[in-house]
Amino acid sequence: MGGKKRLGVGVISLGWMGRLHTRSYKAVAEYFPELGVEVELVAAADPIDSVREEATGKLGFKRAYADYHELLADPEVDIVSIASPNFLHKEIALAAIAAGKPFWIEKPMGVSAEQSREIAQAAEKAGLVSAVGFNYRHTPAIEYMRTLVREGKLGRLTNVRVWFIADYNSSPLSPLTWRASKEKAGAGVVPDLMSHGADLAQYIVGRIASVSAITDTFITERPIPTKMGVGHSGFEIGDEVGKVENEDYVAMLVRFDNGVVGTLESSRVSVGPRAEYVVEVYGTEGSARWNFERLNELEVCLGVDGGATHGYTRAMANPAWGQWSRFQPAIGTSMGFDDMKVVEAAQFIESVLTGKQLAPSAADAWCAAEVDEATVASAADGQWHEVAHVEGNTTFDK
Repeated sequence: MGGKKRLGVGVISLGWMGRLHTRSYKAVAEYFPELGVEVELVAAADPIDSVREEATGKLGFKRAYADYHELLADPEVDIVSIASPNFLHKEIALAAIAAGKPFWIEKPMGVSAEQSREIAQAAEKAGLVSAVGFNYRHTPAIEYMRTLVREGKLGRLTNVRVWFIADYNSSPLSPLTWRASKEKAGAGVVPDLMSHGADLAQYIVGRIASVSAITDTFITERPIPTKMGVGHSGFEIGDEVGKVENEDYVAMLVRFDNGVVGTLESSRVSVGPRAEYVVEVYGTEGSARWNFERLNELEVCLGVDGGATHGYTRAMANPAWGQWSRFQPAIGTSMGFDDMKVVEAAQFIESVLTGKQLAPSAADAWCAAEVDEATVASAADGQWHEVAHVEGNTTFDK
């Protein structure tokens, strides 16, 4: 292969996200050729027979296992993706660490801050790099917004607004899955969606120091599946219903270490917005606004008096923004959600090859989990809660 380095990949759980990891690994050689790596899809692990058949028959894996322990013991597997449900993350991640396999894991990394701490500290002790699925960081507009902040173009930051509103669970006929279970999910929309919002806020502005929050559950019962699906689809339901144990709405006031204040809000049951994930950053000399539903655009206002045309300018993604030029040949053409995962896969692989933590890390996931935990605690007692500090190789503050 012309001196290319080989990395054998194992993907654990082939739902929607596991398949996205798979496609992302395949795309790295095309979009990041300078890494000089040959990514080989060695093995997949999934308990569903038909999924294992797809893994080898359609997705390109050499073999498939029902038991993820067999995948971790496979000598050809060098790196691992963990895309299983939340409640399996800890046991699989710790097993991967024990096997000496660098891992790319989806968020939330565990069902609690304690589980996330265990994983992050174990990975650091073993000297393993990691990656976590904070893919919205890699959006070129977000990267450019962060540059504006870091270069002081917005002046002294004053306040932030983060709004992660979706409708993917808005139907009361959506099935009762593990996401509704406190034991299996840890919490509801807080780790599911708001952890992305909190990570973006910290990536752009700095560490969240304290939180005051309220939560609510608007749909309290859902139909119990009579046939399980894969990922978010393929379920069949009957007439029997079960209790939803986790919140589907959260609103937060936050203070950052640097004195900036903010409001964060998230729902996965709102009717209307499909995936309205908004980040707004305000400063004494300007502001910037991004919406995932128009992810290739950024609204920017620089200066406090622009005359008769003062206000936001809509800018389109271009070669000056993040990794945009790797994916698109000309301004006006768009990147998509899957492209952000390719960037994340490339960061993970480069981290493995160099030994430097470049991708969002297990320590970043632990930090986000501490924000989640403080949020849930505040919603329970109505008090402000300090966010616990974490130790480890975080990247949001680099």
